[in-house]
This record gives sequence, C-alpha cells and structure tokens, in this order.
Amino acid sequence: MTVRVAQISDLHASPEAGWFNGNMHRVMEHLRGASPDLVLNTGDLGLFGERDNGDLRLALEAHGGLGCPCLFVPGNHDVGEHPDIPGRVWVDEASLTRYRAQAGADYWQHDLPGWRLVGLNSLIVGTGLPGDAEQLELLREAQSSRAGRSLALVMHKPLCDLDLADPLISNRFTTLQARRLILEALGARGAELILCGHVHQYRDLTIAGTRHIWAPAVSFVIGDPWQPSYGAKPVGYLEHLFHPDGRHEHRLVTVRDLVHHDLALMPQVYGDVTARGPGLA
Repeated sequence: MTVRVAQISDLHASPEAGWFNGNMHRVMEHLRGASPDLVLNTGDLGLFGERDNGDLRLALEAHGGLGCPCLFVPGNHDVGEHPDIPGRVWVDEASLTRYRAQAGADYWQHDLPGWRLVGLNSLIVGTGLPGDAEQLELLREAQSSRAGRSLALVMHKPLCDLDLADPLISNRFTTLQARRLILEALGARGAELILCGHVHQYRDLTIAGTRHIWAPAVSFVIGDPWQPSYGAKPVGYLEHLFHPDGRHEHRLVTVRDLVHHDLALMPQVYGDVTARGPGLA
C-alpha cells in the first residue's frame, strides 16, 4: 500500500504574537480535508518555543483533529540552537525536557511498507546532552536492520548546502562535526532520502547519491536579497508518496489564502534581518 504523507514545517506559532497563526490554521484546515495517512512536522513549531511559554502547546493543539498520526522533530525555535552556532540561545537539558513532555520523543523510527523513516533531533548531535548518543545508536540499528526497505532521514536542518565536507559554520545547516556523526551512523549504505525544513525554502537536490528535499515554511519567507535563493520561496507544504517497492514521489502544495509573509519586512518578529546585509539573513 502506498502511504501518503504530508510534511509541514516552520509554523512559528505563538498565542501572544500570532503573526503566522493564520497560515498554520489554514494549512491544518486544508489537511483535515486532504486526509493524509501521516503528518511529519520538521520543526520550529513555536515562534520562541525554546522558552517556557505557550508556543509549543498552541502548535501541538493545532494538530488535533487531523485524523492521522503526527510525528515531530524539534527545530531550533523549539529546543534552542546547536552550541556550534555562536550568539544564539542554545539547546539545554531544561528545554529538551520541556519539549519532550509536550511533543513526545524527539527522535524515533517509523516503518512504512517498503520504507523506514528515522527522525533525529539535529540540534543535539555531538553535544552529549541526554538522547544524543541514543539517537545515533538508533540510527545505526535502523540502518543495519532495515533489510530491503529504503531509508528516509527526517530532521530540522539540512545536512549541508552542496558539499558534505563544507566546514562553514552557518545557522542554516548542520555543522561539520555533527554532520560527520550523522553520516558515520548512516554508514556506507547511506540514506535514499533526507527530509528537512528550517531554511524556509523548497529544494529538491541529489548530493552524493542521496536525495535531499527541503520543505517550505508554512509561516514566512525571507526575501531576496537578504537570504540567498537556494531554491524556491513559496509558503505551503509537501505531499510525499512512499511506495511499497521503495520508490518515492512528492509534490509541493500551496494552499489557497496563505499569506506570503516576508520576514525582511517584519522587524517586530526577530529583529531587523536586513541589518545583517544582503545574503546574511
């Protein structure tokens, strides 16, 4: 049986600063009518969900009534940023505990006919925080025991832009040491597919034999020239078809009446991103 999966990402919901809540609710209403078999949320549920506030709760409640299972991996605005990224609010044990109490497991394995999905918390890889070693061991075991299944890795941040050996430290991508640990756990066989979000762009690209697909944000984009165009900048979600013979198809879904918010025009949200200069937001 082919399984139809909706991947949504980067809701940035907040009960107190609800600039993007309308888009979230429109997508949820659409999904209730579309009736996917499974929903994958690739992180940034909250606007400031790494804080002890109601952001995560609001976003999680919005998934109610979808009529299908929902699986989540956390984003940097759910648990905090990876410590490799300077000048940010870093993930810590308190934020992890708070997230897990509300959203459930931050790393997991989920089998479909012909496929194995593995969700990772990319914000704690290599940190030594609780769950770091355990999730990499889960990935190794999932790889070694998948038999004839294809493997899809689900995480918040893309592994890289174009080069798996890129040493650049950027808040957009998994940094080199964490990336190496993930690739080591995957082993020589690798993964057929990596699904992520975070950059607020849609992209479909094959790197070193693995197809990397980025989901667009539900909430907002960052317009040119302030953020580079790695791919396209719609708002919406992705629909995936996982076939029992290990094949995969997907399509971009743009939902009617979504507002195409541009963060470069909204300094009241995360500050003036244009102050960093073109290409640096």
